[in-house]
Amino acid sequence: MNHQAPSERPAVTPTADAGPPAAEVAPAAPAAEPKGPAARAERPRTKGPRPVCPDGLVIVDKPAGFTSHDVVAKMRGIARTRKVGHAGTLDPMATGVLVLGVERATKLLGHLALTEKEYVATIRLGQNTVTDDAEGEITSSADASGVTREAIDAGVAKLTGTIMQVPSKVSAIKIDGKRSYARAREGEDFEIPARPVTVSSFAVHAVHPAEAADGTPVQDLLVSVVCSSGTYVRALARDLGADTGVGGHLTALRRTRVGPYALGEARTLDQLQEELTVMPVADAAAAAFQRWDVNEEQARLLGNGVRIKVPLFDTTGPIAVFGPDGRFLVLVENQGGKAKSLAVFG
Repeated sequence: MNHQAPSERPAVTPTADAGPPAAEVAPAAPAAEPKGPAARAERPRTKGPRPVCPDGLVIVDKPAGFTSHDVVAKMRGIARTRKVGHAGTLDPMATGVLVLGVERATKLLGHLALTEKEYVATIRLGQNTVTDDAEGEITSSADASGVTREAIDAGVAKLTGTIMQVPSKVSAIKIDGKRSYARAREGEDFEIPARPVTVSSFAVHAVHPAEAADGTPVQDLLVSVVCSSGTYVRALARDLGADTGVGGHLTALRRTRVGPYALGEARTLDQLQEELTVMPVADAAAAAFQRWDVNEEQARLLGNGVRIKVPLFDTTGPIAVFGPDGRFLVLVENQGGKAKSLAVFG
């Protein structure tokens, strides 16, 4: 979906190993380990099954330059399983929260994608690009030094709330079964229909006058956005540029939250390589969905596919069902007052 502001990850400083206390008498040096094929043959080989990765979610702080599929491929190696998927893509330029599912938790991902997302970004007023972000060729430039803060705020207000948004042509949207970016690469002339999205919050925190590489006076806006899944932040940048009359595109994007999963829970790929941190599938479901605790009889019926009556909940959407022993059993939805199974876990 989008883009983000430059990642500011704290440097990881290795801790020095103090080592054992000094001995009064130095121990004898160990005998040199034999080398060569014969020596290797003498060494015992440890055999056994690969460690099983637990079912759950992995919250990754995606680095710039990686596609979401690159991160999935990397995680397959780290977790030693092919069963890895992602919930909601991030463009290569973007950094930040990318939610991965491992093993049975992949069944949650299609439902986790329909959540609110939060970003910090930098928008440059004064230039349009073919991709609506900094990775695309500049198509036009205009002096943006005269754009006032009042004009910027007025444009932002028009892009807040439930709006009709046209995604970028260089996006993964399918047009007649073919990806939009593929059509754009082939030079096709096509239109993408506008679709409704919700921008709950669009705030401008700072405005910095600057000069682009080609000498164009531009303005760089530091913004934060809270929006529904399917919203393109680079399209917001493009449309704000159009409203102010000078053009605009996204220069940086960082996703700070996906639903209940925030940047504070995310780990870099290097950190995950050192220690794989997996959020158990039951904890992930409890955090993301309405919880319904059932008794033994209800658990048995649901396990057999019986559509039992669902209690009234304050919110709509999937419901995570837990048994009397606290186990996560099934993800259901309310269909006509009855529980329709979406994915079975217990």
